[in-house]
Amino acid sequence: MSIDSWRAVAATAAPADRPAAEAAVRLAYHRAGLPAPTTVIWADSPSTAVTAVRGLTNPGASVRDRVRTKPWAAERARLTAELGQDGWAAHWADTGARLWDLTGALTGVVREAVVAAQTDAVLGANTKGRRRVESGIRAILLDAVLGQHDAPWLAAFDGAPALAGVAGVAGAAGWWWPYEHAVVLSERPIRLLRDEAGRLHCGDGAALAYPDGFALHAWSGMPVPAELVADLGSLTPERIRVEENAELRRVMLEHFGYDRYLAESNAEPVHRDETGILWRIPLPGDEDVVMVEVVNSTAEPDGSFRTYWLRVPPGTATAKAGVAWTFGLEEDEYVPSRQT
Repeated sequence: MSIDSWRAVAATAAPADRPAAEAAVRLAYHRAGLPAPTTVIWADSPSTAVTAVRGLTNPGASVRDRVRTKPWAAERARLTAELGQDGWAAHWADTGARLWDLTGALTGVVREAVVAAQTDAVLGANTKGRRRVESGIRAILLDAVLGQHDAPWLAAFDGAPALAGVAGVAGAAGWWWPYEHAVVLSERPIRLLRDEAGRLHCGDGAALAYPDGFALHAWSGMPVPAELVADLGSLTPERIRVEENAELRRVMLEHFGYDRYLAESNAEPVHRDETGILWRIPLPGDEDVVMVEVVNSTAEPDGSFRTYWLRVPPGTATAKAGVAWTFGLEEDEYVPSRQT
């Protein structure tokens, strides 16, 4: 498969191809020298898959190492021996590294969301024994093969016979748990939204959602409460000011718009010079937001002049120093012969 094909696998938000996934599981077991599992269970998300794993009565030992880890390690060793360390690094840069933005952070976020959801399902609001329950769930997650989210590595090992079954499951399903006598497979997401940097991002609902309702809300890659996403459209400067969580306040400001926040907060400028106007927004428990308001000296087609807002470091004291910083210069080094 091409890199573009593996990219499509990683980004797929559509129902699993269950017959293809089950056939690929049997192939993965066969290539590992194992009999096919006698029990196949499907779950609608990685979270309910963990519930299914916890409910297995006689699954046998995990065979993840034999099905995935050992052939994985053998293929990497083969490629390294064939290409050399530098050659392997170049191969990874041309294959898996190009897809890492789609899965690298995502898998960690999903894991933590599963741990939280499953722990709450077991304990509810009870805090007693929470660490023990979390440890047990994390142990189950260590048995998971990541399906479509293993796309970067499978792109690097594309065509390896020993990993044909694992690659087949990746192309057809989400995370899965292989045991001696049973396998639990999970559906792929039905919604997956990202920003330009490849991070989970959505301002009007879940950024990642599965058929059973298991979902993640995120802004620029940062998980946020679903309630916050629902409130983004009705934010006010006062609501932003009273938010105690500094990270969530930054999300609110980014969505609301710094320039709009300045305007609706009746903020006052702290410095003016020939380059623009310096504004400062004090935020309780967080660093100040400092911005320079500049006006483009080149007129728009309609004759107007566009205003831009440049966020600069909190310690910036003058508008000119802020504009200079955006060019990587000190204030006394910034002497433009012509502004555009």
